[in-house]
Order: sequence, then structure tokens, then C-alpha cells
Amino acid sequence: MNTAQYEKIIIGIDPGTNNMGLGVIGIRRNTVHIVAMDVLRLDKLKDQALKLKKIFETVLRNIDTYNPDELAVESPFFGKNVQSMLKLGRAQGVAIAAALHRDIPVFEYSPRKIKQSITGKGGASKEQVAGMLYRILNIDEVPDNLDITDALAAALCHHYQGRGTADEGRKSYSGWKAFITDNPGRIKKP
Repeated sequence: MNTAQYEKIIIGIDPGTNNMGLGVIGIRRNTVHIVAMDVLRLDKLKDQALKLKKIFETVLRNIDTYNPDELAVESPFFGKNVQSMLKLGRAQGVAIAAALHRDIPVFEYSPRKIKQSITGKGGASKEQVAGMLYRILNIDEVPDNLDITDALAAALCHHYQGRGTADEGRKSYSGWKAFITDNPGRIKKP
């Protein structure tokens, strides 16, 4: 796959131990293109350790195939089932470890943040996110799994945040006073 045509490539991951969504977007002249989308189906594997190994290998393979600049991953949401959260957190951790193993910067977004950046509503349903992605990204073929669109949404959310390699070197501030102190020439006094 020739990804050299893109100025930036972002892999989005919707972690899971039954299905893990993967979405790869490429940005060229500030236009977002879908490079790839898929779902890793793990429900037939009963051993949790084998599922985690498969996630690690799949993320590494996608990194090696698409040579991304960054990886965006959806963070686990806090639910009532502690065991489900633990499994989801492990899946996310393994995906993050695979990216870090290849020196790919990782950015994590809450489900609410991703939904808000795509639909404008943090409480949007998965179907609403998918519907908006179809329009934004001009998706012709509807993915058969909402984990795929969730992964694309994570990647697109990251792009919308303008974070990552383009922002390295920017400094964050704890408040206006710190900004003004550090940037005296940028502030005009009345």
C-alpha cells in the first residue's frame, strides 16, 4: 500500500476483546481519505491471553503496512461490569503497547469526546456516529460492524483535535497568567 501520497496517516482503534475496530485515515491537503477499515473478530478465541496476542500482532501488522504517524484509541468507558472493563482495558493497553513498540505516538479519547467531535453530541448513539461518518467521509459501502465506524471516528476525532506531530513544540499553559508571562510580546495592553 502506497501511503506516501498522504501528509499524515492516523490509525484509529476501537478496542475490544470480541471485536476490535480498525480505521486508517490519510490526510492530503486537509482532506480526509479512508485508507483502510476492518474489524478483528476475536469471539471464537476463548483464551484471553490469545486474544491479547492477536490484538498485539494485528496492530503491529497494520502499523507496518500503513506506516502511520499517530494512533488514536478510544478509552474504556466506566460501566457496571468490572470484569468487562478489565478485559477492555487490557485490549486497549495491548494496542497501545504495540504502537509504542514501533515508536508511534498514541492519543486516547473518551467515547463522549469522540461522539461529540463527530456528531456535536457527546451522548450520540453508535448509529448516529456511523451516519455522520458516511456523510463526512463519503463512505459508499456501509461497514457491517459499528466497531469499524467507531475506529474511524477515533481517528477523525484525533485529526479534528489538531494534536500530535504537527503540534509538537507547542506549549500548554495552566492559565492566562502563565500564557501572558511566557508571551509578553503577543499581548497588547490597553
